[in-house]
Amino acid sequence: MPSLKTLRNRINSVKSTQKITSAMKMVAAAKLRRAQAQAEASRPYAKRMGDMMGALAAAEAANPNAPALLVGNGRDKTHLLLAITADRGLAGAFNGNISKHVRLQVQALEAQGKTVKIFTLGRKGNDSLRRDLDSKIIGTKNFVGKKTLEFSDAEAIAQTIIGLFRDEAFDVCTLVFNRFHSVMTQTVTETPLIPAATPTANDNAAGDQNYEVEPDDGTLLDRLLPRNLAVQIYAALLENSAGFYASQMTAMDSATRNAGDMIKKLSLTYNRARQANITKELIEIISGAEAV
Repeated sequence: MPSLKTLRNRINSVKSTQKITSAMKMVAAAKLRRAQAQAEASRPYAKRMGDMMGALAAAEAANPNAPALLVGNGRDKTHLLLAITADRGLAGAFNGNISKHVRLQVQALEAQGKTVKIFTLGRKGNDSLRRDLDSKIIGTKNFVGKKTLEFSDAEAIAQTIIGLFRDEAFDVCTLVFNRFHSVMTQTVTETPLIPAATPTANDNAAGDQNYEVEPDDGTLLDRLLPRNLAVQIYAALLENSAGFYASQMTAMDSATRNAGDMIKKLSLTYNRARQANITKELIEIISGAEAV
């Protein structure tokens, strides 16, 4: 059995850890409220723009002069996975779920004879995927040190993706991120970026394909397509941020409760060891007295 001093040191260490996890839980909860509000506010605009782009893509599918950013370049040999994770850990399986999903997608696409490339957004995803997929990562971006994600950050990423597409670095681009649903639930989601996702027969946007465009289609799409990419990326970043703080808050709450349980067990062990030492000393005193 460990000595009393060892047990005391261990109890104090666990108590210090419990204070840290409790503080991190409160910080994550405070940041979650703002991140959740931003994510929910971005959804209607991003969804409506995505629906409109999908409807335009369906309408322009047969047009040989349609913008490649809208309908693709006619090939699907090379796929780019734009994987969004967090820059920090201590959030349970939040970052691991994205990395796992990307690995499964790489295996599935390569089994179909496709070439796969990866662009990572977030330090944790980049660190994880580089262990076994380093040769497939063609770019990375993180937001370490930034307190707030701005739309300009998403615009810069969108311009990088557009540049890669125009250089024929890939044919199809898919966004992979964690969508925030609730404090307990974040789901890995895929969103097609290039080409735009065409609506199905069940989508509301499927019957809404007629738009009056001024001054002309080309001028509008030249400005709208890059902005759509930025909007979708920005919305995904906000969803991912809200999901991260929710996952971190849940993980830290669990860690705080586990630390409390460990403190109880260690305290019980300490009290038993202390009682055993006292009993042993009493027996030695009584035995010595009887011997005299």
